[in-house]
Amino acid sequence: MKTVRILFIDDETAFTATLLERMELRNIDAKAAPDGHSGIAMMDESVRSGTPFEVIVLDVLMPGMDGLETLRHLRQRHPGVPVVVLTGHGSTRDGMKAMQLGAVDYLVKPVDIDELVRVVHNAAECADAMSPKACMEQGPAEQI
Repeated sequence: MKTVRILFIDDETAFTATLLERMELRNIDAKAAPDGHSGIAMMDESVRSGTPFEVIVLDVLMPGMDGLETLRHLRQRHPGVPVVVLTGHGSTRDGMKAMQLGAVDYLVKPVDIDELVRVVHNAAECADAMSPKACMEQGPAEQI
C-alpha cells in the first residue's frame, strides 16, 4: 500500500495526538493542525516545500473558522486535494453540506481506525486516478 501524507485539522489535540500515533504505527505520515487557519497555512507550506499533503481529514466544529468554512478555503486554494470530514457532532445536514462543498467522504467519531485508514487510502488513490471532482461526483461508496 502506498504511503500517504495526511493532514488532520481538528481542535481536539488529545484526539489528534492519538490519531497521529495510530497513523505512525501504520507507516502513514501524518501531521495535525489545531484550527482551520493553521491547517490552511500548513497545506500552503507543504505545497511550497514540494511535499504536499495528499489527503486532509477535517473536523467540522472548531473555534474560529469552522470546518465547513475551512473546506471552502481549501477547495479554492487546493482544489486537487481530497478532504475527508470527520466529526463528533455529525448530522446528516453537516455531511450533505460537506459533500456539496467538495468533501470526498464523511465519517463520524468515534471512528474505527481501520475504516479511517481505508477511507484515506481510497481518497488518495481516487485523486491519483482521476480528478477530486470526479471522485466527489462518483461518491465515497463507489470510489476505488
